[in-house]
Amino acid sequence: MASNLERYKTDLDKLISLGQRMYADLLLQSSKQNRKLTKIQQETLDKIKDTFDSEYHNWYNQSLSIIKHLLPERMIEFELFYKGDKKRKTINLITFSIQDWLIGRRAVFDDRTGKKAFDDLASIVMKFNIQLEILKSVKVIFESSLFNIKQLLQADLLDSEIDSSKELLKTGYLRASGVIAGVVLEAHLLQVCNSHNITIKKKNPTINDFNETLKQNNVIDIPNWRFIQRLGDLRNLCGHKREREPHKEEVEELIKGVDKITKTLY
Repeated sequence: MASNLERYKTDLDKLISLGQRMYADLLLQSSKQNRKLTKIQQETLDKIKDTFDSEYHNWYNQSLSIIKHLLPERMIEFELFYKGDKKRKTINLITFSIQDWLIGRRAVFDDRTGKKAFDDLASIVMKFNIQLEILKSVKVIFESSLFNIKQLLQADLLDSEIDSSKELLKTGYLRASGVIAGVVLEAHLLQVCNSHNITIKKKNPTINDFNETLKQNNVIDIPNWRFIQRLGDLRNLCGHKREREPHKEEVEELIKGVDKITKTLY
């Protein structure tokens, strides 16, 4: 089974390759506006034309997920080139966004000159090129000896524990299954706190302690806080003998919830 690290590398290579085809599409379209393409260039454009428009949203969503996880300090910049500045007062070469282009917005023509107010396609070429370079820089992290793979190795371990929890559920060991899922959740929440340089003062923190601390530090919002709170309640039901036994559906809910949190909260 491929490790998380190997999967990240494979997905990243595919996204970079797709991004390069999309960038070539934009460049050739831009060149065609200013001069006649060579036969080879035109043949290439015919093969990849509209790749950018058709693939961008898929490329953007996957790339953003990787950047959020591995290069979070560039995430806002990456998003800005797509969304643009909400406070902009005018649309020009700098403020024109990729989102503008994709919804069909184009630069207006100047009645006096008969030309566009600015080169909208050139603006998109510039912004997408920077996005692609940000994504490429993630690969440098993988190849650098300074890259800390602790989180990815931890993710492999947690995935293995989730699989063990699922197997116990299949064989009817509901309490044991739920307890293991709870351990995975605690370990992941601790990792999230460490990633955000948040110190837990309590000697033996619980899921609830991690949850409250992450909310207080604005790492999670209210819906996620309530979601984790629900998972903590289910874990306690499995781990402590109370009036009743946990139901299979409740343990399934716990496992699915923990699996979701480990894949979406960093």
